[in-house]
Amino acid sequence: MTPYAEVIGDPIAQSKSPAIHGYWIERLGLDARYAACHVTAGELADYLAARAADPAWRGCNVTMPHKQAVIPMLARLDPLAEKVGAVNTILRQADGSLSGTNTDVAGFLEPLRADLAKTHYFRMARVLGTGGAARAIVVGLLEQGMTLVLAGRDPAKATALLAELGAGDGHHVAPLAHFADATDFCFDDREGCFDLVVNASPLGMVGQPPLQLDLSHVPPGSVVYDIVTAPVETQLLKAARAAGFRTVDGLAMLIGQAAVAFEHFFGVAPPRDQGDAALRRILTA
Repeated sequence: MTPYAEVIGDPIAQSKSPAIHGYWIERLGLDARYAACHVTAGELADYLAARAADPAWRGCNVTMPHKQAVIPMLARLDPLAEKVGAVNTILRQADGSLSGTNTDVAGFLEPLRADLAKTHYFRMARVLGTGGAARAIVVGLLEQGMTLVLAGRDPAKATALLAELGAGDGHHVAPLAHFADATDFCFDDREGCFDLVVNASPLGMVGQPPLQLDLSHVPPGSVVYDIVTAPVETQLLKAARAAGFRTVDGLAMLIGQAAVAFEHFFGVAPPRDQGDAALRRILTA
């Protein structure tokens, strides 16, 4: 039996996961395969039941709109997926039962690990967006001791999300529109601090409205991180880099979360040499 894994979603044609996992499988010379599978909401339960009965199936990655819908169909969740309230990776156990995990948190944090390993007087992240991706990002940043400013079109939704994820006191909520206009706010001395600005929304993606963020809201020395992958080089990243900020693109999170899932599926770490340069060329061709 050739072991295989998949990515499921509706739609699914846009997924870059087959290219990522396929590249790693080829590099390692594995007798394995990875494919995309279009699964609608009405087909989800039957799909999982059929795959659970197939011992060659190692599991699947889960994209929108199924990350929360799959939860009642699984035998167990690991603590992180339970805390995030979303599953992006399903694994078939030896007994045929299905478990859910979330690799988005690890994927998001991966390019920030060197920063987060340092000691800071203060850590603050301005997170723009309150959707599904923001859930994993907020959980990851809270675990790293970040003070959050969570911005959304509906501030009440941002407040509810922080409460649901157990953020506690000391965090802040703002309307997304607050960041559109220039500010003359004078940031204090940021030496010894770590500041992060994250676009966790689809704004700026192909087919979506642009993200309205005036860079005067970005503290000096900040890292600007945009999780959008189409285009990889968003207008936010272009503007931030031109202004001298360090930037992180959406492929960093995408490849990082895929690497964790790949090891779950196939029992071996994927090749990550030279900063994933060859893989990035494939994904941006």
